[in-house]
Amino acid sequence: MTINNKTILITGGSKGIGKATAIKMAQKGIRIARNYNSSKEGAQLTAKEVTKLGGEAIILKADVSDENQVEEMIGNILNKWKTVDILVNNAGIIKDSLLLGMSIDDWDKVINVDLRGTFLCTRDLIRGMIRQKWGREINVGSVVGIRGNPGQTNYSAAKAGIIGFTKALAKEVAGRNITVNTVTPGYVATDTVAVLKQSLKNTILNRIPQHKFGEANDVAEMINFLASDEASYITGQVISVDGGLAI
Repeated sequence: MTINNKTILITGGSKGIGKATAIKMAQKGIRIARNYNSSKEGAQLTAKEVTKLGGEAIILKADVSDENQVEEMIGNILNKWKTVDILVNNAGIIKDSLLLGMSIDDWDKVINVDLRGTFLCTRDLIRGMIRQKWGREINVGSVVGIRGNPGQTNYSAAKAGIIGFTKALAKEVAGRNITVNTVTPGYVATDTVAVLKQSLKNTILNRIPQHKFGEANDVAEMINFLASDEASYITGQVISVDGGLAI
C-alpha cells in the first residue's frame, strides 16, 4: 500500500500495538518517530528492529499529557524531518477500580494521558497536515469506549471521548485531504492480558465470538491500511478489531 516516503509519529510506541505498528510501517519505507515515557529499553530495541528492516527511526521521551513535553518532542521531529504526515495516537494507561473507590488522581491520570494526550499531539501536528493538504490520523481507542466495562469508568470515558474527538476533527479537516479514524481493539495478547488470572481469561474468551485473543499485529495491519492512500475515502470511522466483542 502506498505510504512510502512519509514520516509517522507513534505515541506509546515501545511495546504492544505501538511496536507492531512501527515494524509494519518500517517495511513500507516510512520514517518512524516513536514516543515513549517509561520503557526506554523497549523503545531502543524496537528502533533496532526498524533499522534492520531498512527504515529510519528515532525515539523520543515525552509525557503526552504534558503540553511542554509534547511541543519539545514534535519540535525535535520537525527539525529532523520537516514534516509529520501520519499520527498514531496510541499512548494510554489504565488505573482500574470501581467508581466508589476511584481516586481523583487515578481519574485524572487516565483522562490526561489517553484523551488530553491525543488532543495535544493532534493540535501540534494538524496545522502542518492542513498546510501540505495531506495527512492521516489514527487514534487507538478500545472496545470499552463502546461497551463500557466495570472497574474502568475512567478508561471507558477517555476512550469514548476519543471517538467523539475523531468524528468532530474528521469533519473539520476533511476538505484538506486529511482523514481521521479510530481503531478500537478488543483484548489483545499484550502484557496487560498476560498478567490476568486464567479464570478471568476464560471468562473473557467466552464473551468473544471468535473465542480467542487478538494479536498486536491484527491492530497494526488496520492502522497500516488507514494510513495508506487506499483508505483515502474513509474518515470519521470507528473500526473494531476485536474478534466480534463489540457486536
